[in-house]
Amino acid sequence: MSLQLQEPLLPAGGAEIAASRGGFFLGVLRDRKSAVAGLGIIVFFILLSIVAPYISPYSASAQTCAVYAAPSIHHWLGCDDGGIDMLSELMQGGRISLVVGFAATLVSMVLGGGIGIISGYFGGWIDVTLMRITDYLLVIPDLVFAIVIADVWGASLFHVIMVIGILEWTSTARIIRAQVMSTKERVYVKRARAIGAGNWRIITKHIMPQVGPLLIANTVLTVAVAIYLETALAFLGLEDPTVTTWGTILEHAFQRTAISSGAWWAIVPDGFVIAAVIVGCFLFGQAIEDALNPRLRVAHLSVRRWRPRTLVGRGPGAI
Repeated sequence: MSLQLQEPLLPAGGAEIAASRGGFFLGVLRDRKSAVAGLGIIVFFILLSIVAPYISPYSASAQTCAVYAAPSIHHWLGCDDGGIDMLSELMQGGRISLVVGFAATLVSMVLGGGIGIISGYFGGWIDVTLMRITDYLLVIPDLVFAIVIADVWGASLFHVIMVIGILEWTSTARIIRAQVMSTKERVYVKRARAIGAGNWRIITKHIMPQVGPLLIANTVLTVAVAIYLETALAFLGLEDPTVTTWGTILEHAFQRTAISSGAWWAIVPDGFVIAAVIVGCFLFGQAIEDALNPRLRVAHLSVRRWRPRTLVGRGPGAI
């Protein structure tokens, strides 16, 4: 599963956008409510994970109620098969799931961004070699490849992070490569090269500021994919069973007869928080993408804009 951005061309004033990157993101938040909603969801879960050890009502590893106890005033989301409070377990499990998601995305961003910049800037045999490797990895189904590698390497959080990072850098590399190939042909880059600027200076001073917002947009979308893959691998038993994550909570619920016991609270809240984080990342990343590439916007097709116009007269008597 991969959420791929289109390969956009930044507008002609791209240098101004890159020069005031903070202003660009503030503009996205100001103009797009979906960006505010997505960022709000992400920030909420990050803050909740940080303060989880201090505000959790119960221990996430000790029995505090009966097995599969129903939600009550003392246990808002009930308890799991071990009598552990579900709310506390979700809050603590979110810390590991988010760390895995962001760490795997960081690996993906560094690999994909670096390979995309090198391939797009230097071209030639370097570009051909790197893109052929990228193409080979792109055609392999993500989840199947992740299952095989995780099974071979063994159940470990570090292995899960590396597997997801290795899988998700390919789409980032192709997107960044396309933007770099466009940016390096612009007049200000050619002028910098003509006055003797070296490759390192051109890449760091002229290329990277241009692809920065695009890389961030793709990174936010990759976080959603990384959390999904982490959940899938944990659900299949390919993650460290001693660590509590959103994925292992689902795995234990399905393995330990939560469905046959009618304990929906052991499954539904966990699925909801996973879906909420993924939706938040998608909303924020998609808003940044739309701002970078106005051609992808479809707001002009809104139903509100297709109102019938009057032929004669104005006001209530118009026809």
